[in-house]
Amino acid sequence: MTEPAKPPSRRRNSAPPRETVLAAAMASIAGHGLEKLTMAGLGREVGMSSGHLLYYFRSKDELLLQTLEWSEEQLGMDRRAALARQVPVRERLDAYVDLYVPAGPRDPHWALWLELWNRSHAVDDEARARLLDIELSWHRDLVALLVEGASRGELRTVVDADRFATRIRALLDGFSTHVAMGLPGSERSQVLAQIGEFLDETLH
Repeated sequence: MTEPAKPPSRRRNSAPPRETVLAAAMASIAGHGLEKLTMAGLGREVGMSSGHLLYYFRSKDELLLQTLEWSEEQLGMDRRAALARQVPVRERLDAYVDLYVPAGPRDPHWALWLELWNRSHAVDDEARARLLDIELSWHRDLVALLVEGASRGELRTVVDADRFATRIRALLDGFSTHVAMGLPGSERSQVLAQIGEFLDETLH
């Protein structure tokens, strides 16, 4: 009977926890840019060989996707905390937008998003479904905010909250891409102001 494959023997018993590897990957992207992230460099950072990393993550694409999912877990906790606050819906909507829009050019979280969007035509159905799960978590929270705001009389009632949320997120994605790319006239403060004006015009 064939024995199951084993990971490379080097440091087999001293592999760092998955979260440590993903945090190191995100720190590397933040410090040096996504284009400088390599399996060999990350392995040196966490004390593993590139072969060992590949055993656990299978490919660089899978590492990037898991890093994005890990980052989204952190953002998700922040988002849930912000949306659970006992403040007006409009204030919580501003908090949602603040978490959505990149911190600035080369924001590591958005660098991952843009890279994975760029590769989405080549990924398998399972990876595409995982990306969709992330998108849907943001979407559901936005729909819930719009419905709550309308029911409380704080926001104007929209005919179809789901469709309107899709349009808002398309706007956020467009502005966020400009911020992440550092396009002239797309400083974060300017973008947040424009989004705020749009929400005031359409929801009040």
